[in-house]
Amino acid sequence: MLDLRNLETFVWVARLGSFRASAEKLNTTQPAISARIAMLERDLGTRVFDRRSRRVLLTVKGAELLGYAERMLTLRSEMLRAVGDPASLRGGLRLGVPETIVHTWLAELVDRISVIYPSISLDVDVDSTPNLRRGLLAGKLDLAFLGEHLHDAALKTTPLCRYPLGWFIGDKLELPKGRIGVAAVTRWPIITFRRESAPHLAVRKFLAAAGFADARVFGSSSIAGTVRMTLDGIGTCVLPGSVVARELASGQLRSLPLPHELPSIEFFVSYPTKPDSFLAAAVAELAIGTAIAHLARSTKSSSFSIGRIQRKN
Repeated sequence: MLDLRNLETFVWVARLGSFRASAEKLNTTQPAISARIAMLERDLGTRVFDRRSRRVLLTVKGAELLGYAERMLTLRSEMLRAVGDPASLRGGLRLGVPETIVHTWLAELVDRISVIYPSISLDVDVDSTPNLRRGLLAGKLDLAFLGEHLHDAALKTTPLCRYPLGWFIGDKLELPKGRIGVAAVTRWPIITFRRESAPHLAVRKFLAAAGFADARVFGSSSIAGTVRMTLDGIGTCVLPGSVVARELASGQLRSLPLPHELPSIEFFVSYPTKPDSFLAAAVAELAIGTAIAHLARSTKSSSFSIGRIQRKN
């Protein structure tokens, strides 16, 4: 009888084209990978890999086996999700998260994961969308929340949440209350997300349309740093209202009622469509549910809204 562990090892070697990379992915040694493949080939009575080239290549029989192996592993995943006890599930999940979500509902999601999957280890990588996208496509992340929709047939991508941008000022800068003009705001630098990000480009576009293309716009890779600079009176800031809810409630920041609204930034949850992605799929569903719950508690403020969620029937 074929060992599913050996089939899983075969699938990873076939995908990565390397025994060493597969050993790192499966948290084992290269000799262990070789032993599993040798056992699989012995059980089948045929070679599944051609090892004569520098990159491990599938034989004709190996290519034929790959489709069957992936379907068997997919069926195993579906079985585990349907009848298995989540608490008994073991393994690790590498999660990529942008800082905006870190400042809103990430802690709640991690708590839910810990309760439902107590034996799962979680590695959280906080970074920008371009870096998270590269990590996901390179197989270094199992699941990522991204500020863009990835149109890739190898990935499952679903809308997650949407954050309207707001313009805020600290109490160290003096501006009249009520509706003000853009000219008054551009007396100081405008601090927002890093250059080339969607919010940064939106601010630049807004300023150019208002006739202030030369206004100073500072890019920051840290939301905490942006808030700190705004509180210290260095300039005003453009951020999602949800990430500064505490400062708004305490009066340290106030919203600027400019005559034009800024756009929203939207996030998506994305993971590879592979036989062993059942945990990533389950956590993606948890993330969507957590975002919905966060919205339900935030309905009194208009700083956060959920994007339309597409669910599989």
